[in-house]
This record gives sequence, structure tokens and C-alpha cells, in this order.
Amino acid sequence: MNRCWGTLLLLCLTAGTARAESELVLLPEAVRLHGPEARTQLLLQHRANNEFTQQVTDGITWETSNPDVAKVTSDGQVRPVADGKTTIVAKVGEQTAEVPVEVSATQEPFTWGFRRHVQPLLAKLGCNSGACHGALAGKGGFRLSLRGYDPATDYFNIVKQDRGRRVELSDPGRSLVLAKPSGAIPHKGGLRFEPDSLEYRILAEWIASGAAPPTEDDARVERIEVLPGRSLHQVGEKQQMLVLAHYSDGTQTDVTRWAKWSSTNEAVCMVEEDGSVTVIGPGEGAVVGWYASQIAIARITVPFTSPDGADAKPQVVDQREPRNFIDEHVDRQLARLNLPASPACSDSEFIRRAYVDTIGLLPTAEEVKAFLADTSEDKRDRLIEDLLGREEFVDYWTYKWSDVLMLNGTLLRPEALKSYYEWIRGHVEKNTPWDQTVREVLTATGNSFENGATNFYALHQTPEDMTENACQAFLGLSIGCAKCHNHPLEKWTNDQYYGMANLFARVKAKGWGGESRNGDGLRTLYVVGSGELVQPRTGKPQPPTPLDGDPLPFDDPTDRRVPLAEWLTAPENPYFARSITNRVWANFYGVGLVENVDDMRASNPASNDELLTAAADFLIEKKFDLKELMRVILQSNAYQRTSEPLPGNQAEQRFYSRYYPRRMMAEVLHDAVVSVTDVPTTFDHVAFPGADRQKTEFYPVGTRAIELYDSAVENYFLQTFGRNQRRIVCECERSDEPSMVQVLHLSNGNTINEKLKTAGSRADDLLRLRAAGMSDATLLDEIYLTCLARYPTPKEREELLAMLPEPGTGEERAVLEDIFWAVMTSREFLFNH
Repeated sequence: MNRCWGTLLLLCLTAGTARAESELVLLPEAVRLHGPEARTQLLLQHRANNEFTQQVTDGITWETSNPDVAKVTSDGQVRPVADGKTTIVAKVGEQTAEVPVEVSATQEPFTWGFRRHVQPLLAKLGCNSGACHGALAGKGGFRLSLRGYDPATDYFNIVKQDRGRRVELSDPGRSLVLAKPSGAIPHKGGLRFEPDSLEYRILAEWIASGAAPPTEDDARVERIEVLPGRSLHQVGEKQQMLVLAHYSDGTQTDVTRWAKWSSTNEAVCMVEEDGSVTVIGPGEGAVVGWYASQIAIARITVPFTSPDGADAKPQVVDQREPRNFIDEHVDRQLARLNLPASPACSDSEFIRRAYVDTIGLLPTAEEVKAFLADTSEDKRDRLIEDLLGREEFVDYWTYKWSDVLMLNGTLLRPEALKSYYEWIRGHVEKNTPWDQTVREVLTATGNSFENGATNFYALHQTPEDMTENACQAFLGLSIGCAKCHNHPLEKWTNDQYYGMANLFARVKAKGWGGESRNGDGLRTLYVVGSGELVQPRTGKPQPPTPLDGDPLPFDDPTDRRVPLAEWLTAPENPYFARSITNRVWANFYGVGLVENVDDMRASNPASNDELLTAAADFLIEKKFDLKELMRVILQSNAYQRTSEPLPGNQAEQRFYSRYYPRRMMAEVLHDAVVSVTDVPTTFDHVAFPGADRQKTEFYPVGTRAIELYDSAVENYFLQTFGRNQRRIVCECERSDEPSMVQVLHLSNGNTINEKLKTAGSRADDLLRLRAAGMSDATLLDEIYLTCLARYPTPKEREELLAMLPEPGTGEERAVLEDIFWAVMTSREFLFNH
């Protein structure tokens, strides 16, 4: 029975989420209070089909089975009384929920700690933000490390600097760190807390107890979690978030009050400073919690409303069964979001789409006619195999990876640049697994002409540049902010940055800079057995350590890049497989599971994390064979859906309920113009500044834009349509934003118009065939098949046939050029759909 799998999922989901059928659950599911000042807020949630839904805030009766151990306030906050165990019960009507509570260390001496309490308080209040004392120069002569990344220096500046004038141990109330933010003394930062607040009490009691400094024995935050981790809501609902910090000493603390918050999609939900979330609109967003340089997220799912307002009635149109794991995950999410799936695309749409996305070319009229005439059921799969095996596939993906690896003639001299390009192309042609390709880049040594991969290190010549660009290119991580301080948007610390950079400290080269042989760019890359990169903050080298990896010994003389490459490309690395999977995914679907495509930080979650994980796991299973991933993407129903929206899915842009039309990238669009007009472009090879122009080679006539190995080749069309300049390792270098300049160039520029007028163009060929007996209907077919991979509609045919003049009138060429121009400037031609 051919039932839509997504429909069944949605029916099950919507049938089980009615509030009356849900159970009540308390979060966190177990409470541990350590010390007399411990507090934990409880959240009472509805849960249906193992999914958290609306939070309950009204009509709750709280009880504790042993009030001598812990008590609970009317708003659900649990506080310790004495060591022991008890149970907290919440009751709403006839429903109840309970949570076990364990209390310890209530009789042990307690003092507020600098690292555990004072610094998080200052971070929450914004005292150590970039706009206040965390600025590079500080404020008013008082400087703190940004968001508290340097506890030792912060402690010194607060307690010891300027003869300790900011802290009065004998009279805490006179301390500047208390008097100014509480309003007792004028403060340019304004009132930060009241004298009767918990913040005031923490600072006052810490000072009164001697203002103890941070020590190496202090418990560190190992991770944080935000609760509920994932929940399903309706527009207008509110949800309080809870943050638990897990420490190295085994304790956990509710740090919601001290966490900083942001929303990844404010069209879905907004979050207040206290962690209260308001649901704004449909879709899937995430709330990011930050505490002590740790990041965690909670996902908020808000189903779309059906056009008729019946939220619980699925609007499914695509009735095909899932072809692979991609469809299973996409369909499951569409069901949760109450999104209908557009039906399958036509054969005309598919052949054009697959050609453009896979090899960067339009299909020829003959290829389109043969495909449309083929009645076999497996013709799409056979087309996919053909495209994956074509020479043009190698050209296209070599160009794509040249973007990532920054092949640019203003940064590398011609011979080195060509060597780098040929090295990349050789690996694409051999279908070298991606992990092997990356390992060869990271561990490259030798002559820059003989081993093109060494040019990665010619582009990035310091240990800091090497690590930043390796992380961006191969992990999708921008860690440059951690060079000066802990990353404000990620978990990476200043120490981790320099530990990673120290892995490249022993990479050296002869002929670096302008000293190369005859100025031709020849460099020899090698690795020495000693040498360290100094951490500026400490004046000492940081142990060479991959991000989240194990440190290497200082005295090991072997190439540190080898264990780095092993760590970076390991299947267990949580970033490597996901990063390349996301890049490939975005090429075919137009929108990455993570956007921007090379921004894989934890605070920028995927639109469908389960799908990204499954796709990355699939790539790992296939030994990083990128063609295997491309094949399963091309075969999926999700890829083969029409781009025509339905009333129920036209507002969404992230969940693959349809194919998203997008303008062809500059180089592919240029080559499409060339293939339609049959008039090639002549490209000049740009010489490196200072090079002998007489020695500079030129690209042969017939070279396609996608075959250029140098992004510095001058071409107005490519520049206008936003090609990647390859000046930095960032997809932001490429632009698909429309502009008036593009419109004017299509209308009046020389790329389309001059090629149409050129003698020997396709217009000439069609006129010659018309004179030899080709019918006007067939002529129009050739134009539409070549440009749009389809036949003209009856209306288009009727209108255009009426425009064509009789042979011999002298107007045939002008009219034919006008027809070509009209089709080639249409959105249907400019966009892949």
C-alpha cells in the first residue's frame, strides 16, 4: 500500500500531542544540591510522545516528602535545609509529577569563590564585556579580560591593582567594585544591581571573607546543558529555560541566573536576559546559553499553520516513499513542522538541475531530447551515474575546492598556482577520499612546483594563519577571535588557540616571500625538530594540542602536523565530516543544513541536526568518498522535488519541502551563456605583481570560466555576478545578491549581446538550418531545449511563431537575437530550479 511515510508520522504526532493526553514532567529529572547556597529552579512541562511541549506555570501545588531536607518555594525553586534525600511533587488538577532531590555539604564551611561565583556574575552584568571593562583598553583605568577568560589577571586588577583601591576588606560596602555598580558612587556604566540583591551579597561576602583568589585546584566547568533540550510549541507560548553547569568535582549547579542568552532565529523565538523565551513564528530555532566559556543550545520547534487553519491536518502532496535516509529524516521533520512536501519535479527540471549542480553545465538540446524520450524507470539514476563520471565533473569540483583552498594569482605566482591547481584536480579526478586529501595538505613538504599542496603554507605563512585557515577550510570553524581572548561566541579559549597554533610552529620554508628563485615563487617547505610559539598572555609556549584533543610532548622532534592531521580527519572528530558534508549538501540543495555553510560553531546549529549527523555518518561509512554522498543526495526525493511552492510551504526556506531556486553561480552562468551562444570567451592569465609579463601564459580559446585556476583573472561578467575572490577562506567571498549593475549588464552589456551578434554563433547556425528547411517550430524547440531544457509551452510557441518574419525579409537575424535575449535574461534561465 503506497502511503506517504511522512503522512503517517504526522498523524501519529498530531494525534498524540493534545494537551489532555500529555503527561507532566519535572525538569531537571534529578536535583543535586551541594552546599548551603545551592538553588535549583524546577520546570513543569507537558510531554507527549516523548517530546516536551508547553510549560505549566499556573495552578501548581508544590509539596516535599521531607521538608527537613529541602524546601520548595511557590514558584518552584528548591533550596537545601539539611543533608539527605527527599522528593518534590508538583500537582496540577489530577496530574502529578515528581523529582528526587539529594542534598549534601550543607554543614561544610562555605565561601563564595572568585572563579565559580564572582567572575560569572561580572560576565552576566556585562562588566567584562567589550563595551565596558572588557574592552582592549578597559574603561576608566580598570580593565578586565573579555568575559573573564583570564581569572588570574582579573583578580589582580580587582584586588591588587592601584594598591588595592577597588576592594576594602575591612569594610566591603566601601569597595569600588560594590559601591559603583550599586549606585552608591557615580558610575558611567549605570546601576547594575541593587544593594539588596543576590549579586551585591555575593560580592560583599566574598570581600568580607578575605577576597580569596582563584587557584589551580578550583573546580572547572566541564559542560553545561540547557533544559528542556528540545521542545514543541505554538506561536505565542512562553518557555523558561534552565542552565545546569557540570563541574570537574562532580557537582552540578543551576546557573540560569548567570547565563547569557541569544536566539539563533528571532523569527521563531526571542529570549530575554533571564532565559525566558517567547515563541514568535513557525519554524525551528534554537536558544543558545553561554556560561563560563561553555556553550549549549535548546531547540524550539513551532509547527506551521495549514492554509485552512487546521494545524492538525497534514497537507502532504508528495506521495513517494523515502528513497534513502535523507528522505526519512526530511519527511520526519516536515511532519513535526506540519509542512507539506511539493511533488516530484518534471524530467526537464531534473536534467537541467542535475547538470548545473553536478558538473556546472547546461545539458545540450540533444541530451535533453534523449532524456525526455527515454521511458525507462531508472533513467534518472543512470543520468546521475553518467554525470558523476564525466570529465566536466572534475572541472567543476576542482573549481569548488579551489575556492576553499584560495587559489589566487595575486597571492601565488603563476607556476606555483598552476601546480596547486593540478594537484587538486588530480585528486578530484582520482576521487581521492576527502580525509586523505586533507591529510596530504596538512602534512605537505617539499618543492612548491613539484608538490602543489605545499602552497597551502605559502598562502598562510605564520602558525596563527595556518591554524586559523586550516580550521576554517576543513572544520568550518572560525577561531580567530580566540587569538586575543576566549571566543565570545564559541567554547574555544585563548589557551586552546595557542595550543593549536603551536602545532604549526616548526613549519619552515626556503624561498619564502620575495627571495624565491628568479622571483618565480619556488619554495621548499620543511619541518624542523624544535621551536615553539609563545602564548603572549603568559609569555610561555602553550602545550601543542589539537582543539579538544590530547597535548603532545614539547620534546618530541617529529612533525607535529601528523598527529594533528590524524586528529582532524578522524571519524570521531565532531567537526570534520559534518563540515564537508554540509558543503556538499549546500551545493545541491542551495541551502546548507548549517548556514552559513562554513560556520559550524555550536552556537549556529543545523536546521536538522539529526539529518546532518546521519549524512556525516554515511560519509564516514563510505570512507569519505564524496561521490557516494553526492549520489545519495541526487537520488533523494528531497532533491528531486519541484521548486514550485505549495500554499502550505511557500514561507519556509530551511527544511527542504521543495527545491529552492537560486541564481547560478557566476562562473556557471557565464558558461551557460557561452554554451547557448556557442561563442567562447578569451581569458587572460593575470601576472603576479612584479612578474615578467612576457612570460605570462594565456588560457587557450575555449577555456570555460569553471576551468580557470586563478580567481584574479579579470572578467567583468564574473566580477559583476559575485565570483569568489579567494582573498580569505570564507564562503562569504562569493555573492549571489542581485544588483542593478547585473540587470544593466544583462540588458546592455557585451557578454550576451556581443556573443549573439558574433559571426558563427548559434543564431547563425539556426538561420542556416532554417534556410535549409528547418521549420520555425523546430527552431523554437532548439532554442528552448538549449536554454531551458524543455519544449516551449503552446502559448509561448504561438506567440513566438507569430513574431518570426518570413525568410528573405532581412529581419530574421535581429528577431532571432531578440528571442534568444528574452529567454537568456529570464529568471528561468538565470536560476537553477
